[in-house]
Amino acid sequence: MEAVTVSGTIRTEVGKKATKAVRNAGEIPSILYSKNGNVHFSTTHAAVKNLIFTPAFRIAEIDLDGKAHRAIVKDIQWHPVTDEIVHIDFLELIDGHPVKVEVPVRFEGTAPGMRAGGKLLQLMRRVKIKTTPENLVSELSADISTLELGQSVRVRDVAPVNGVEIMSAGASPLGIIEVPRALRSAATAEKKAAAAGGEVEAEAPAE
Repeated sequence: MEAVTVSGTIRTEVGKKATKAVRNAGEIPSILYSKNGNVHFSTTHAAVKNLIFTPAFRIAEIDLDGKAHRAIVKDIQWHPVTDEIVHIDFLELIDGHPVKVEVPVRFEGTAPGMRAGGKLLQLMRRVKIKTTPENLVSELSADISTLELGQSVRVRDVAPVNGVEIMSAGASPLGIIEVPRALRSAATAEKKAAAAGGEVEAEAPAE
């Protein structure tokens, strides 16, 4: 499991005035939720860049006063106008204690429908799972090697992993082999031609 080191400074003042001062200093007010007690701290945009702005699932190694805390991002608050991060909630990982996270899905194999000219359209990039920290995975996989044109792969098709419970609805589509416009147009033309031919034969007088 890939981890990103996040350096933080513990905050002793947590009121609105103190929080505003942190933001004015160009830093992000944050909180680490833990069964051992919640910790308020501040960090920088640069420190969380590789943790937040990535399609990959990563855990955070938060360094507070020389002590490391393994955690996941629980929630992010964004500025409604500038889209800058204004607050981050972290949840400390404790072995044996289950957590719910969303991890990306990777497709394996080459669909026959793609060889026939279809395009793989990914409809859902992440699925929600429940597991313990020791069983955390960075991604899940789904086999698409049997999909024909127009067929889809769903959450229930994700390869099972020991100790990992998939929480997303099994019927939810992850991706579909989209039929390109050219093939749809050709199929439509064939149907029209076949229908027209049938009509001509039906109208022909019997001998």
